Amino acid sequence: MTAPASAPADVQARIARLFVYPIKSCAGIELSEAVLTETGLDLDRAWMVVDEEGEFISQREAPRMALIQPAFKRGGTELQLRAPGMLALHLLVDAVEAPTRVRVWDDEVPAYDMGDIAAQWFTDFLALNDEGLPRANAPKYRLVRFDPVHRRLSSLQWTGGIEAPNQFSDGYPVLVLGQSALDGLNARLKTAGHGPVDIRRFRPNIVLEGLEAHDEDRVGPLQIATDQGQAVLTPVKPCPRCPIPNIDPDTARSSPEVNDTLQTYRQDARVNGALTFGMNSIVTAGVDHVLRVGQTVSASYRFD
Repeated sequence: MTAPASAPADVQARIARLFVYPIKSCAGIELSEAVLTETGLDLDRAWMVVDEEGEFISQREAPRMALIQPAFKRGGTELQLRAPGMLALHLLVDAVEAPTRVRVWDDEVPAYDMGDIAAQWFTDFLALNDEGLPRANAPKYRLVRFDPVHRRLSSLQWTGGIEAPNQFSDGYPVLVLGQSALDGLNARLKTAGHGPVDIRRFRPNIVLEGLEAHDEDRVGPLQIATDQGQAVLTPVKPCPRCPIPNIDPDTARSSPEVNDTLQTYRQDARVNGALTFGMNSIVTAGVDHVLRVGQTVSASYRFD
């Protein structure tokens, strides 16, 4: 049960950072502001890389995806992709080619293929090994765009029956993470003799400052004061972590210390003992509001 809206909020925070990830599993773009849509931040996970069978590809299979850096150009009408050793790839945000069907986790969804030039660009870059040399029998890849007409819903079990659409995200529109959670992890890594890690490894959309460590796990709806009124994000499911946080976003090399450290204190009974870090959230108010760094966020603790 969540405290009534009229009750004073238990915690106050602020938006410290905003990230959007236009292409699933590629690098993110840090923004000072972003439009909130029902599927999360505008253009988040709107594109995805797939193999020849239409199955999605992530850093789990292709760590070099971390090195692909997108940027919005020409007033947001163009998506530019850069990667080491490659000429830049320029894509019109509103341009697609042939319709297709692809699979992301258990969902088969309609999408649009982005054409042969984009396909060759991703195939060429992801075919290289850590030393930048071609791998034998490297697979071929294609880039696809989510069909915005389709409604791919988050798990109704976790949303409490609320229909929360998302695009190519793992399953929820927005990932919220407190800066204090990362600070606590880095303190543990330092004690174990490791260097600190960047928050980019955890791919949050919204980073909050002012929470106690992992308070995002314990609060109800996050009420964000925007210029248009109040936007509300409701945390619904702890975010289970795969090996991606072990991948250095600057080198695409993996080492085990991050998940090994999380194993010592972040096993979560709510998701059958999986390691969790951050909260998957849904948009319950404020579609089309503009979120900005510095906006205040208030919430109250859940008692359930």
